[in-house]
Amino acid sequence: METFKRLLMTGAGGFVGSHLAPALAAAYPDAERIALRRPGSRHEIAGWTSISCDLTDLAGVREAVRYARPDLVVHLAAQASMMRSIQGAEQTWRANFIGTLNLGYTLIEHAPHALFFFTSSATVYGASYRNGVVDEETPLLPIDAYSNAKLAAERALADILPDTARLVIARPVNHSGPGQDCRYFALPSFAAQIARIEQGLAEPRIKVGDLSKARDFLDVRDVVRAYMQLIETGSPPLEQIACFNVSSGEPHTMQSFLDLMRAQATTPFDVVVDPSLIRPSVTDVPVTACRSTRLREATGWSPRYSMADVTLSLLEHWRLETARSRSERRTTAD
Repeated sequence: METFKRLLMTGAGGFVGSHLAPALAAAYPDAERIALRRPGSRHEIAGWTSISCDLTDLAGVREAVRYARPDLVVHLAAQASMMRSIQGAEQTWRANFIGTLNLGYTLIEHAPHALFFFTSSATVYGASYRNGVVDEETPLLPIDAYSNAKLAAERALADILPDTARLVIARPVNHSGPGQDCRYFALPSFAAQIARIEQGLAEPRIKVGDLSKARDFLDVRDVVRAYMQLIETGSPPLEQIACFNVSSGEPHTMQSFLDLMRAQATTPFDVVVDPSLIRPSVTDVPVTACRSTRLREATGWSPRYSMADVTLSLLEHWRLETARSRSERRTTAD
């Protein structure tokens, strides 16, 4: 296991970050750990020193990296919603490309020997999914603002980071679990709606998008474990192979996820297709499946959680969140 003494993390307060930050703190208890958070956010990360920083502000990023002087950079911060990227391409490019470019650029001067762990996305394969299962040798054919910006960030980092630095790129497939925003992602949306129905707060009817699409999916706990193993493995393997798919290789339809939740729900419900939740066909592919051979060979990783585990964890989370919110409203009313 590689030893790091100064950690810098972005996106620690986000969905994956809320799971990865405690894992990093536990793995490196003696390291100085600094988390960059968005200006205006008061969210504190347990075990981390938080610094306010807008990643699109080069001067601010330079100052933060100069202060942190990390030997490990874990860069998660991004605009992660595919639907939001379609509706706001400019903001997606600013967050996912400009922010990454600024962070990489400042390492040249202030942390030239750091390991830079960058979370890209398996969406960079884009149109290649139409030809079957992909791997790291498959042509990169992004088809939307989100995947275009992620691929541009990958290439920028590979170009600008000094030879003394190490770049590890993870390309995860879709993943879900507690903490994912129910406003922008299908599985937590299903779970949140079902939880409200179970507690009598909504009519027994949920809104969905296109349930025929099939996606390679992982539990966030498996994704975090893959990230930790890649970080801990260090080099030389990572010097030789920089890009790692994080995937199961098995596509599952959105209908199958909804069927699992229906079986796990305590109240029956109807399903209504909402056209506003369906992505434009030009930026979508029917099936995505992705091999993670490099990751498995380098670390021995393999998924531990089933899709039923994913859906149950989401339902349990949203049952608790719904009950808590309901209790708070009653307290306020009293």
